[in-house]
Amino acid sequence: MDGGGNIEITTVAERPELTGPLTAIDDDWPVFVVQDPVACALWDSVPVDFAAYCVVATEGTRVVARGFAVPFDGESAGRTPTPDGGWDTVLTWAHADRRAGRRTPTASALEVTVDRAHLGRGLSSRMVAALCEAARRQEHDALYAPVRPTHKHLRPRLPLDAYVRERRADGLPVDPWLRVHVRAGATIEKVAPASMTVSGSLAQWRSWTGLPFDADGPVEVPGALVPVRCDTAHDQAVYVEPNVWLRHGGDGAAR
Repeated sequence: MDGGGNIEITTVAERPELTGPLTAIDDDWPVFVVQDPVACALWDSVPVDFAAYCVVATEGTRVVARGFAVPFDGESAGRTPTPDGGWDTVLTWAHADRRAGRRTPTASALEVTVDRAHLGRGLSSRMVAALCEAARRQEHDALYAPVRPTHKHLRPRLPLDAYVRERRADGLPVDPWLRVHVRAGATIEKVAPASMTVSGSLAQWRSWTGLPFDADGPVEVPGALVPVRCDTAHDQAVYVEPNVWLRHGGDGAAR
């Protein structure tokens, strides 16, 4: 699909033997994020069930980046291409629609992950372009994405809607990852207020973060886009992560 320098980008459908190595990337995702129950239940099947929508970058024999996307029904009654439940909802709908044999006219990216050693080399923008191309090959005129802004964790108390509106002098978003998408032609659609939910006991949160979690109320956690809510009486803490819905292609109005 895409070759530049020593890195080749293809769909997983074109390189099914790479399905296993996709998970071996040295990534920097916060530990608690991968505890999302929807991800735990459905994530591993994405590159198998939706291989034509997923892309993989290789340098020689080594996998250095991956990009996952899925098709789903975003048009039927009660559905939308940009649900408030964001990432969790899209992943759930995609698998349910596949099992039911429903028509899936909408496509959404789920992630782009680049190996730590290859960060800062422009690979993320190439992966976004490859995901858009893969969606076009499957006859989608747009690719949506519930995006996790990479620098929002530095300002966890600021509402995401306000963060999204902040711009640099050149008019581009202050957030680097949003900027990559906008430069690639994406429009900002809306905020997904509850894109991912992670709930766990206080002991679990202590193990994930190294923080005490010994007082009720919001807890700022490194890597979290918003504070985690701690409830000592019920021995529980809950993280509800907002994302930003973007749209590549189609008819979108910039925010």
